[in-house]
Amino acid sequence: MTPTYLDDIVDFHRERASHDDREWRERIETTRVAGPSFFEALSNRADAHVKVIAEVKRRSPSKGWIDEHLDASRLAREYHEGGASAVSVLTDGPHFAGSVEDLEAVRTVTTLPILRKDFTVSANDVVDAAAMGASAVLLIVAALSDEELTLFLDVATRCGLDALVEVHDHHEAGRAIDLGARIVGVNQRDLRTFEVSPDRAQAVIAALPAHVVTVAESGLTTVQDVQQAADAGFDAVLVGETFVRSPRPSLAVHSFAAVTRRPRD
Repeated sequence: MTPTYLDDIVDFHRERASHDDREWRERIETTRVAGPSFFEALSNRADAHVKVIAEVKRRSPSKGWIDEHLDASRLAREYHEGGASAVSVLTDGPHFAGSVEDLEAVRTVTTLPILRKDFTVSANDVVDAAAMGASAVLLIVAALSDEELTLFLDVATRCGLDALVEVHDHHEAGRAIDLGARIVGVNQRDLRTFEVSPDRAQAVIAALPAHVVTVAESGLTTVQDVQQAADAGFDAVLVGETFVRSPRPSLAVHSFAAVTRRPRD
């Protein structure tokens, strides 16, 4: 397979993790999340509206700077005001200009659950997410072996974290479900071409069990995009760039959160 941007980023993080000699088994005994549940925030299906995970995102490897002077605290307040169900915070520095400080800043201004969005490649990365005040951690199936996914899901549970398990196709979705994922994010962006395909996401969600909380990711720029995801049965959408670029992020979040979704059987 042709190398993707994900390969280079994951290689960087694996090299970083190889120098981390902290003992995660000891750390896990004293690190446990006490904040709000990411899973519960997304899984209330009595609410007919799509859930919005609003992202704090400064830049991307493919598009460069989105907002070089982003104020994480101010943006998080707008997200909360607009009706977001959760906040996602990029903490990867070299590729997305994110930081742990951004997540900690968001934690001080909102009671919403926070997803630490980074490239999780070690058990210490999972424990770190709990230690910095996140409610959930991102696990990218394309970047991890089955053994790693199993371990990281277990460590997350023991820390009181939820896990957003990201997939790109049916094969990855099958792996995620077989290993016990409760929240599955379907990334609509092709890792090789960078093209966004809602048809891909709709095909993948059709193969997911109804009890799994589903999240549509990437390429959601309009209310119509969100409605298409909701009509396909997605419980939630994860949106970053559109909100960051908006002159009124709270209003943009509100318009997306007003979309009704179609229940899955």
